[in-house]
Amino acid sequence: MKMNLTRRVMITATAAVLSLGGHAALAADQKVESIHFLIPGGAGGGWDGTARGTGEALTNSGLVGTASYENMSGGGGGKAIGFLIENAESNHGTLMVNSTPIVIRSLTGVFPHNFRDLTLVAGTIGDYAAFVVGKDSPINSMSDLIDAYKADPRGTAVGGGSVPGGMDHLVAAMAFEAAGEDPTAVKYIPYDAGGKAMAALLSGEIAALSTGFSEAIDLANAGEVKIIGVTSDERVASYQDAPTLKEQGIETSFVNWRGFFGAPGLPAEQAAAYQEVLAAMYETPEWAEVRDRNGWVDIHNSGDDFLTFLEEQEKVIGDLMKKLGFL
Repeated sequence: MKMNLTRRVMITATAAVLSLGGHAALAADQKVESIHFLIPGGAGGGWDGTARGTGEALTNSGLVGTASYENMSGGGGGKAIGFLIENAESNHGTLMVNSTPIVIRSLTGVFPHNFRDLTLVAGTIGDYAAFVVGKDSPINSMSDLIDAYKADPRGTAVGGGSVPGGMDHLVAAMAFEAAGEDPTAVKYIPYDAGGKAMAALLSGEIAALSTGFSEAIDLANAGEVKIIGVTSDERVASYQDAPTLKEQGIETSFVNWRGFFGAPGLPAEQAAAYQEVLAAMYETPEWAEVRDRNGWVDIHNSGDDFLTFLEEQEKVIGDLMKKLGFL
């Protein structure tokens, strides 16, 4: 099976200001003065890393003057979506990061809104999924994980930073089904964002973690975890030690798109400015550094192309979730 899916309000960080001689630089190629990034999950997750990495590249390259960041967890991402819709007029300077879960969670009814209720700005990256275990775990491969599951299904829990039936759960189900197991029987434990899920893995609460590849790379490089499988077709250059599921005999692949949305009613000229600045970002060395550091791949589709992409993925995901018993 292959699926390419190419308050408590707390401001957790404010941003990067490009400065020269102690003053904010209005670079000759600056296209947008400032962007406020709304992040629907907690610190340390894929949404958080995507928003902050994008803001880093945009400000360091001079394309954007300043960037700020706001984490708003709750409702599987629904709290932030609802906030953006309900406060649309005062949030024209805000871009909300989201990804495949905006499709999954609207299909499952976790929240009443979907991507059509927002202004579609652009899809920007793809992030592969990964299966991760602790550094001292006896599990060293996907075969080991499947064998542990067969020996003790209820004692071999897989965690993730999304709700039951969400993306991390779906990826785990896909992998176990491709390995010949019942995908609906896998014990899945949800956590609020990838950071908390990783902490649960390190504390031994779960046997393995289904997460974004980019979220695992730093800890793998530090020797804290082992990446036992990645959902790419070939090994990823940023961490060549991670074997693919396919090379271990599990015929499935997956890439999670991430992108940005504006408030409903965002003026067309402002949406166009955001689309222009994101398109220009791909040509900068600052973006190449952020992308390669995180193991992302470029998946750029803007405006109407983004809508077409999301509608196609909605059908693919819906069909798969029905097959796996999640709908």
